Amino acid sequence: MDLGGVTLSVRTWGDPAGRPVVLLHCLAGDADDWAAVAEALAADGRWVVAPDMRGHGASGRTPDYSFALMRDDVLALADALGMERFDLVGHSMGGSVAVLVAETAPERLTRLVLEDTAPATGAREFPVPPVEPPEEVPFDWPMLQAVIAELNDPDPQAWDDLPRIAVPVLVVGGGPASANDQGELAELAARVPDGRVVTLDVGHHVHTAAPDEYLSHVRPFLSPLADDIADR
Repeated sequence: MDLGGVTLSVRTWGDPAGRPVVLLHCLAGDADDWAAVAEALAADGRWVVAPDMRGHGASGRTPDYSFALMRDDVLALADALGMERFDLVGHSMGGSVAVLVAETAPERLTRLVLEDTAPATGAREFPVPPVEPPEEVPFDWPMLQAVIAELNDPDPQAWDDLPRIAVPVLVVGGGPASANDQGELAELAARVPDGRVVTLDVGHHVHTAAPDEYLSHVRPFLSPLADDIADR
């Protein structure tokens, strides 16, 4: 789908008349990461949309990469698909992008699910990627370099703006098996007006490691299907 500044490859499941939910994958992933979850949500009567984020999978490679640009891509995609409001689910990098969407355009969302991710409260220490990839990879190498650089020197505004998120937020943590700080996930949930945390001790990739248990929490949390969807 041509969004002007970038072309995104997009997978969809279910009936476009259903309540929309957008799924955002992790760094170096793609829309296929969500297949099992997407099929289950579509079976509930939802319209499920999962893009390959810019620089990932079959989506376009661009000169510049940042979480803010990916946020703008998500909002442009929603506009192109006629989604006035939608549920948003993000894993890891996708969760970081989802937070920015929720902070920038809170009126566009109905529910937000963040999987094992929170805005950084300080500098990270992720290894800096080499100049060239050591082997062929299914994503744009400069994208990886840009994202790691942003993680290692984060904009604190994303954390400061958490109270702007005006929709219910479910944070799904991976527990002690995850390398991510689970305390930050709890702090995130406490900083938003309506946040809650559930922990599944399966590591960082919760929805692929324990899809049934993940869905048992996410399915009932997402906006009730009986809600009015006329403004979609």
